[in-house]
Amino acid sequence: MKFNFTYLRIFSSVILLFSAFLLASGQPKEDPKQLEKEISKAGNNTQKVELLIRLSDYYLTKEGEIKSDIDKANQLRQEAQKLSNSLDYKLGNGKLMLLDAQITREKGESKMAQKKTNEALSYAIKNNLSVLPDIYRELCAYEGYEEEDFRKKIKYLELAIPLYKKYKFFKKKGDALKDLGDYYSIIGENQKSLELLENAVNVYKSIGFKELQGVYTLISGNYGILQNSQLSLQYALLAEKTAEDVDDKSYQWCTIYNHLGLAYYDVLKYTQAFANFEKSLDIAIKHKNISDINVLTYNLASLYCQQKDYRNALRTLKRTEKTYPPTDEETKIRQLFMFTICYSLLKQPHKAEPYFNELLKKYKESDVGLYYKLNGIIIYLQNAGRVEETYAYLDKFREFAKKSNRLILYSQIELLAYQSDHASKKYESAIKHLKQHQVFRDSLFNMEKLKHSEALELQFETEKKDKNIKLLTHQRKLQEAKIQNERVIRYVFIGSLLALVLFLAILYNSFRIKKKKNKELELKRKQIDEQNEQLKKLLAEKEWLLKEIHHRVKNNLQIVISLLNTQSAYLDNEDALMAIQNSQHRMHAMSLIHQKLYQSDNLSMIDMSWYMYELINYIRECYSSENKIKFTVNAEKVFLDVAQAVPMGLIINEAVINTTKYAFPDDKKGEVTVSFKNTGNDDYELIISDNGVGLPAGFDMDATESLGMNLMRGLTDQLDGNFSIENNNGLKITIIFRKNTEIEAHEK
Repeated sequence: MKFNFTYLRIFSSVILLFSAFLLASGQPKEDPKQLEKEISKAGNNTQKVELLIRLSDYYLTKEGEIKSDIDKANQLRQEAQKLSNSLDYKLGNGKLMLLDAQITREKGESKMAQKKTNEALSYAIKNNLSVLPDIYRELCAYEGYEEEDFRKKIKYLELAIPLYKKYKFFKKKGDALKDLGDYYSIIGENQKSLELLENAVNVYKSIGFKELQGVYTLISGNYGILQNSQLSLQYALLAEKTAEDVDDKSYQWCTIYNHLGLAYYDVLKYTQAFANFEKSLDIAIKHKNISDINVLTYNLASLYCQQKDYRNALRTLKRTEKTYPPTDEETKIRQLFMFTICYSLLKQPHKAEPYFNELLKKYKESDVGLYYKLNGIIIYLQNAGRVEETYAYLDKFREFAKKSNRLILYSQIELLAYQSDHASKKYESAIKHLKQHQVFRDSLFNMEKLKHSEALELQFETEKKDKNIKLLTHQRKLQEAKIQNERVIRYVFIGSLLALVLFLAILYNSFRIKKKKNKELELKRKQIDEQNEQLKKLLAEKEWLLKEIHHRVKNNLQIVISLLNTQSAYLDNEDALMAIQNSQHRMHAMSLIHQKLYQSDNLSMIDMSWYMYELINYIRECYSSENKIKFTVNAEKVFLDVAQAVPMGLIINEAVINTTKYAFPDDKKGEVTVSFKNTGNDDYELIISDNGVGLPAGFDMDATESLGMNLMRGLTDQLDGNFSIENNNGLKITIIFRKNTEIEAHEK
């Protein structure tokens, strides 16, 4: 069992999209700011009425359905109406009656809008106004989408077109011809549609109107239905190119991509068809146009079915089934039809059955979507093993085809009849139906192709005669100019040849010079690379040597500390022992710095927060003062070079050791605080304070011979800093100095 999905084009290509075409073929684009300026300058005359009508129409037809735009359009209409009444301007009154009806329709009040349009029609006929054809065109908006509705629309437009011609409204005439061609296509008179659309193109071109993509799309659709796939694709591509040339950014792209997909579908280029259908569907989803989403979903599903990929067809249908359910009856029927045939052709009648039952129910209710109902019912019955029941529906299908009088339907009926006879083993009858199906299909293609080829031949012969007349008229002038042209061409050729030789010589010389310079640059680059490698090696050796020096200095200091420790074992003098111990502490303070430097990647800078913490811990352990004295270190993460880190470490060592030894006599408990912080820019402050007994009364710092005090002052001078001491509820030593930034600047 099979179903020929190619024939579904006749139903899917004509549904998209009246709104897009109307947007593309409306009034010329207006500049609202310019109109407002002209209105402000105009006096209270008919010119101002016309300007107000144009500005109102701009807001009414502005893309998007924004209430404020409709309100603005109505406000401008009322202003124009008041002025027009005062001037007794009949044409203005007629235009404003039509505008009032259009605004009412845009608000969703269709019945009231239709009543106002009929009132405008009576007024225009009575006063013989040039707005009459616009009113006829507006009346089309109130008809439905059945065949008789489209025939009413056709009558309105056939009344409007001669009037547009009479009043020389050529742009509007082109728009009306295009819409009329669209309507004839929908009722199946495709050849008539093509004639009207070609007339529309001629009218548009005569006034220099370039936005012809909508017309080309409709022409493509007609050729597709007439099975002229090459011309269908040609015009679909022309529509795409035209839209790109005029920089079209409207919703009309949805229609263009859809027709491109259908055209590629007809020439069996399914990859391109899929791509264009998907692009069209994306636009429809972006604008939440439910009717178009359902049409494009149907087209994509049909394309999958054409390739017998029924599972992907079902996936496509389910993609929009819940999010964008169909709103009109025919689209609902078409969706039921696709689910029915997909599950049927997948040999899953139990899944197809609910859709079939719903389709059968709707078949009994009305004739809407009869084509889809009959096709779906027959295909389900064929695949469910109920072939005998199909013959009654085939008879109904033949009655439907007689009313529509389309060969494409007869071809489809014969294909379905062949499948039923073949399943019933009526082979002789099946062969007859298959042959008749082929005859109808060939007749459909050949008859329409013959008509179109005759029209093309006539057009070609006419153009050929016109061209021959022009050729004969200009033949003498061409012969006279021929010799002169040949001479000019000869001179131009010789001159061009010489210029080319000269250019090649210059190009070759430039190439040689450039090649030579490239060699020189390459040689210099190699030399620079070699020098860089040598510098890297020297830098690595320098870093290794610095680490080795710091390591050895630290080791030598440790050896000296050990020697002093050994020497102290042979001394009984308390002062000598104290001097050796103090020296050991000072050397350890310096040793810590060199230890940190050879262990880190930075060989020139020391982290003072780490260093102060380690040094205080060492002093606390040496004097076993954990329980007696509480040490607090508040140090910011500051990096100092060795020249400043060593004296600062020795200062902290001297101050803290002296505090530990003398500030808290008789096992008195206390607290020692060491802080180091930045005070602005590169200025830093070191404070060592305690809450001990402080200095004795009358202590003169300048007259003292204390080694520790003199050592701290001397080390402060090395830092180029200021040394101060405060004796108040304990001792507070403050040292302020500027950080040396030469090494950091050099590294940057």
